[in-house]
Amino acid sequence: MQTLYLDCFSGISGDMFLGLILDLGLEKNQLESELAKLNLPGWHLHQSRECRHGIEGCRVTVKCAQQSAHRRWQQIDQLLAESLLAEPIRQRARRIFTRLGAAEAKVHGIALEQVHFHEVGALDALIDLVGAAIGLELLGIEHLICSPLPLSRGLSHCAHGVLPLPAPAVLEILKGQPVVDSDNPRELVTPSGAAIACEATHFGAIPTMRVEKTAYGVGGWQLEDRPNLLRGILGSSTNGLLHDQVVVMETNIDDSNPEWLGALFEDLFAAGALDVACSPVHMKKNRPGTCLSLVCNATQQEKLAHLILTASTASGVRTYPVERFKLARRLLQVETSLGRAQAKLFFDDGRLIRVAPEYAPCRALAQRSGHSLPEIYRLVEAAARHQYLQEEGQP
Repeated sequence: MQTLYLDCFSGISGDMFLGLILDLGLEKNQLESELAKLNLPGWHLHQSRECRHGIEGCRVTVKCAQQSAHRRWQQIDQLLAESLLAEPIRQRARRIFTRLGAAEAKVHGIALEQVHFHEVGALDALIDLVGAAIGLELLGIEHLICSPLPLSRGLSHCAHGVLPLPAPAVLEILKGQPVVDSDNPRELVTPSGAAIACEATHFGAIPTMRVEKTAYGVGGWQLEDRPNLLRGILGSSTNGLLHDQVVVMETNIDDSNPEWLGALFEDLFAAGALDVACSPVHMKKNRPGTCLSLVCNATQQEKLAHLILTASTASGVRTYPVERFKLARRLLQVETSLGRAQAKLFFDDGRLIRVAPEYAPCRALAQRSGHSLPEIYRLVEAAARHQYLQEEGQP
């Protein structure tokens, strides 16, 4: 499995990621040819070799004929939806911009549809982010992992005025992800860079893999305390399984109203739990009880523990880190003869091995259409397999 590890010791931005993609071997002409499918004239890529603290990498800038007007999120989303880009690239680019738009909307207290992209919506940033989606697809990156991101201190001048660093949108995008203090006054992580980083399968240490290539995307800063570079380590794993670290949390409860536990299940999932389960246990004084257990990312455990302790009768929660192996997966929007649904695709070493329709949209489709849920599941599974094979150019 082709794996790319982002070593963000000096942060990440859209132009740094684009430089990294080209330094990994993607041809500029190929990238420009794909970007031309956006049907946006008036720009070209400038590629050069530059050094930071004696390390050479690829510096990419987008040269525009004139500064583009600000764009609404809806305009960008429609532009991407109507482009001639391949479906996986189009979906990834739309996810990135939706992530950015949702963060801006939350920060400014407005609806997503009202969001204007300033720096992010300008032509050069649009090229950066769509170029990132193109690069990941054309390089065949199946597993993207990102190191914890270094956040800055200080102030930044932008279209909204003077904002604190890290930028509010960056913090909103990175909710639930690991970060570290950079002790640096420059903006090392931009909203564009944060949105790209969140395309990662997970954040953490470099995984076990066979290193094949190291590359560097060069940023625009000349920093005293570190080279302004984004390092990418490209390699392959020996099997198709993904590997990460999670936290298991559990508590034994013998005096709680079952209805409270049912509501707590929903609240825990909404708060970021990856999985929640209950199992019967026999407790002290011969009391039957319930063991509530959940799986979460390490950054979520304190919030989830507080939720358990305040929404149930538990008085303590045990936590311990565990290693986890899992199949690579992808969520696919599926068009069927009865309407739209979703399915998860599971892969082993790049090979599709299972399709799992998502319950909620299938249930809604069954209710609207009058067909049984098993019928809808079979329909969505067949449509998902067919759609995936078409995207991959397979008969």
